[in-house]
Amino acid sequence: MTLEQLRIFAEVAQREHITNAAKALNMTQSAVSAAVNALETRHAVTLFDRVGRSIVLNQAGRVFLNQAQLVLSQAKAAEAALNDLAGLMRGELSVMASLTVGGYWLPKRLAHYHAAYPGVTLQVRLGNTEAVADAVDAGLVELGLVEGPVDRPMLSSHIIATDEMIVVVSPGHPWAKLAPISVAELAASPWIVREPGSGTRHSFESMLVSQGAVFSCLDIAIVLPGNEAVLGAVEAGLGATFVSRSAASSQLRGGLLVEVAFPAIPRPFYLLRHKSRYRSKAAEVFESLIASG
Repeated sequence: MTLEQLRIFAEVAQREHITNAAKALNMTQSAVSAAVNALETRHAVTLFDRVGRSIVLNQAGRVFLNQAQLVLSQAKAAEAALNDLAGLMRGELSVMASLTVGGYWLPKRLAHYHAAYPGVTLQVRLGNTEAVADAVDAGLVELGLVEGPVDRPMLSSHIIATDEMIVVVSPGHPWAKLAPISVAELAASPWIVREPGSGTRHSFESMLVSQGAVFSCLDIAIVLPGNEAVLGAVEAGLGATFVSRSAASSQLRGGLLVEVAFPAIPRPFYLLRHKSRYRSKAAEVFESLIASG
């Protein structure tokens, strides 16, 4: 068994699709299939159920995937330790960010980092806050950036920036031209909201609770899994939403959305790290860069 076989198996297992895994690995489909078959044949175990033209990770595969990810994480930490000795002339930094942070706040910071350390390869993934915490917890990425608090015993978190949450509507919405609205008036409009598990959804629900309101009492028209989809629905006049100011900034500047006269709520961005895993120099430098603004 080789690290390369483990890496291929992990990619196939996560996608349950040979072709997609091959594209992600920049390999041929036949090479990926051969590596998985060799692993199963060498150890006389079936890791995937072949259902028609599809493959599905079975119980043995799920158990092995956990162990494979641990080994790959340890190998990545060992490689990071060697790269640190090279003084960031080469190496890799793996980051996963929640959708709001990754889509609007992070790109500029990544550009500055790459300009300063072009030899460091940046591996960036996006997901909601829960998915980011899962990835850091499992050692799949070294750093996580989220817009909601995360309470997990093996993860450390601290605030690295602050945004604001605001209520926005289309220019034709009744709230676009009215005086300030109260919490009680929020029930008067349909709402477009993010999915459970997202930092934006958590911030909205927390704001309501702090004001003595209940999320279930609102008229929830649509639940969508990304800021772009939510803002597009609001632009179309389908209702109001509670969103990061940075996410809505371009539409606000262009007049496609209007900020409602409702108090803005500060929302911090958090950096997540695993308390016990190796901390690479590449990650330490990145953390210093974003902390300095």
